[in-house]
Amino acid sequence: MKVRFLLPIFLITIGGFAQKNKVENLILISVDGLRWQEVFQGADSLLIKDKKYWAPTPVERREKLMPFFWETIAKKGQLYGNRNLENKVNLRNEYWFSYPGRSETLCGYFDPKINSNSYPNNPNVNVLEFINAQKGYTNKVVTFASWDALGRILNRDRNGMLVNLPGEDVMGANISEAQILSNEIQHIVPEYFGECRPDVLTYAIAKTYVQANHPKVLHIDFADTDNYGHSGDYNNYLNAAHFIDSMIAGLWTIVQQDPFYKDKTAILVYPDHGRGIGEKWTDHGTGAPHCDETWLVAMGPGIEPTGEVDTKGQIFQDQIAQTASKLLGFTFKADHPVGEKIATIVK
Repeated sequence: MKVRFLLPIFLITIGGFAQKNKVENLILISVDGLRWQEVFQGADSLLIKDKKYWAPTPVERREKLMPFFWETIAKKGQLYGNRNLENKVNLRNEYWFSYPGRSETLCGYFDPKINSNSYPNNPNVNVLEFINAQKGYTNKVVTFASWDALGRILNRDRNGMLVNLPGEDVMGANISEAQILSNEIQHIVPEYFGECRPDVLTYAIAKTYVQANHPKVLHIDFADTDNYGHSGDYNNYLNAAHFIDSMIAGLWTIVQQDPFYKDKTAILVYPDHGRGIGEKWTDHGTGAPHCDETWLVAMGPGIEPTGEVDTKGQIFQDQIAQTASKLLGFTFKADHPVGEKIATIVK
């Protein structure tokens, strides 16, 4: 009788534990051209001029530059790509710049034909549109981008997903006052980088949409780090990384406070490529050695909180798409090859 009595309680407990660790929602964040060196070592002593992010040791510098990464993700998630510890993340594509990097990441596939940032609509299926086609996720997968090329990279003309680009307002019946204000502000700020809008505007538009509409998959593409990198402005490159860290923290706060997302949401953060080193830090592409070196962080239910991964290992950017899909319980299939999941993130 005692065994019979305890068994239902045991099953309820196990069921509750499994549910608590089930990922139902996903946040994907791309940080354009942010080097692994800054993520894991903080400000570069050979490049820094403003001492705002300076400290005597790399550990102190990285904590000062990206406090959310190192105070929260390092305790509750996983950080890959510290090459000083022989933990490596690399691009598979041979071009090492933006469109090919984002396409590889989101399609799980290096297409050698995609060799230009001006490439037209991507012919390859991406993981976002795959998820959007799954039961319970249709019209609940959204993108907010600081760079207008995301419309082509995700081929929104083909799949009809919400891909909000610079200069575009969020429309619809369920639009909040905060969303209206965010829409308005993007039209009355100085234009610094042409086809890009400042990341803070992308963040504001995305955050207000999330609060009002509760999408199940949120994809944000930030660009300030790359823009300041190309302009050779290392101080503002660091500022951009610091502010992006703060914006990711803001999104995580929503996840922790909103019952729709709490204990049911995973987050993946990564760049689309790295940058060169020394005088080449402003550049990427095949003319800048080492900019195929990237990084990845992951956090959420069921993801083992190993912190900074300090073991020798190698993962590739084309594994992120399948990992994202597997976190939601799906196997990403397309009419092209797809990289394998990262087994240390998805068991």
